Amino acid sequence: MRIVDERSEELNVRQNILQPLNSMRSHGAMFTVIHQGGYGYAATSDLSRNGVKQAIQRAHEWATMSAGKSVTDFSAIPQSTVRGEHHGPSAQSWNRKEIIALLMQESQACQIDARVVDWSASMSRITTDQWFISSTGADIHQHFDYLIPNLSATANQGSETQTRTLGGQYNGFCHQGGMEVLQHAGFYGSGHRIAQQAIDLLSAQNCPSGRMDLLLMPEQMMLQIHESIGHPLELDRILGDERNFAGTSFVTPDMFGHFQYGSALLNVTHDPQRAEEFASYRWDDDGTPAEKTWLIRDGILQRPLGSALSQARSGMPGLANSRACDWNRPPIDRMANLNIEPGSSSLTDMIASVENGVLMNTNVSWSIDDSRNKFQFGCEYGQLVQNGELKGLVKNPNYRGISESFWRSLKMVGDASTYAVMGTPFCGKGEPSQVIRVGHASPACLFDQVEVFGGEA
Repeated sequence: MRIVDERSEELNVRQNILQPLNSMRSHGAMFTVIHQGGYGYAATSDLSRNGVKQAIQRAHEWATMSAGKSVTDFSAIPQSTVRGEHHGPSAQSWNRKEIIALLMQESQACQIDARVVDWSASMSRITTDQWFISSTGADIHQHFDYLIPNLSATANQGSETQTRTLGGQYNGFCHQGGMEVLQHAGFYGSGHRIAQQAIDLLSAQNCPSGRMDLLLMPEQMMLQIHESIGHPLELDRILGDERNFAGTSFVTPDMFGHFQYGSALLNVTHDPQRAEEFASYRWDDDGTPAEKTWLIRDGILQRPLGSALSQARSGMPGLANSRACDWNRPPIDRMANLNIEPGSSSLTDMIASVENGVLMNTNVSWSIDDSRNKFQFGCEYGQLVQNGELKGLVKNPNYRGISESFWRSLKMVGDASTYAVMGTPFCGKGEPSQVIRVGHASPACLFDQVEVFGGEA
């Protein structure tokens, strides 16, 4: 039995006008039954004795019907016996009046020029309690507090429109914790800064096209990691489960242990134990203990993102990443905190090494094929890098590549001073669809001779 009780609240000020409060609560339970090798589940928001009894009965009926017809014998999969309690970073008190005043302050600060035609500042908080109880003795309670700040400013002049955001359209500065998250996100004073950058982009030259070095900052690395490492390594996708909806993967089971996924500088970990990161937890939604695990080490592919079920089906090692978005969805293989480990290069050193290139930051558009291999990404903000120095701004910067060769072009990895912990609430997958929280921490990274192009002819 997995019970979820989640409360959320969003405050939004748009063009200095407070928008209607958005407040929600989701409370219910998912019951899973394994019977004679079959597997069944049923969810309910009726947690009365009768409601629980009916849900268990429905789950048992599905388990009975699937017995002997499934791709694996579910009764052979070890079940959790863990008992424990986990509390993520505690949130400071949520003072609605003070938050509205802060949002209004940053909203008003966006009005630096008549060319700023739209702007907004918002903040969301989510409080989640989860319980996992099994007939094998597991009894787990986990509590999480999340904070999601965002700010956006759009500038227009004639036929030219540019938008600049704090963390991108995917709310990249979301963290576990409370109001201290705002300091990390640079939220204080962001209204004026973001609006000015949007105005500056109006008169910037269009991004040049051609093969050149590409320096990606953490706000864009988040999306790059997510799409071209995270999704391709999900084991259920590799096994074919997701091809109807979210697609397959260019990764195959025989690649693990030897495939050169990236250059020797690429080190990727799955780390659900980093407390402040958005998808940290102590146990996954099947009660499996979470620990830091290396997925790619020195560029070599080591391990997939496979939960206990996928491990049993494939015979491959995995980790604790069985996750569901709410009480009314079953857990499936999902990335949690998927991070690139810091390297040894300072940002100054990386810039100094570039003869001709572009620095890009903050994702604005993305496209990737069904096997998560061929991709094309666009950013909000770019800067030319020429002869070892940052030059002028460029607008509409884009780049494209192929996952299995792009990461091999990684030639410098930023040190801890370039490192940022990012995340997003909007990772979609599964049938029926599940939108879940993930975290991505990364340093700045420099890639050699990538195909770069502008958004205009």
